[in-house]
Amino acid sequence: MAKKIGTVTHWYDKIGVAVIKLTGPLSKGDRIKIKKGDEEFEETVSSLQIDHADADKAKKGAEAAVKLSQKAKEGAQVFLE
Repeated sequence: MAKKIGTVTHWYDKIGVAVIKLTGPLSKGDRIKIKKGDEEFEETVSSLQIDHADADKAKKGAEAAVKLSQKAKEGAQVFLE
C-alpha cells in the first residue's frame, strides 16, 4: 500500500525538477508515485537535493528537490511505493 509522503509545491520546467514538501522521509533509490487527478506516474528517486545541495535522505518537514522524467503539477500528491 502506498503511503503519502508529500505534496509538490513547485515545478521547474526547464530542468525537470519538482520541489516536494515532505510529510514523511524520502531517500535516494526510493520508488515514488506522483498523482494529481487522473494523471499519475511512478519514478525512482535518482537525484535528491535540499537547499541546492545533494542529499541521500530528506526528513519529514523538509522541502526536497527531485529530478523527474515527467511533469509534476503543483499540488500533486507524492506517495512512497
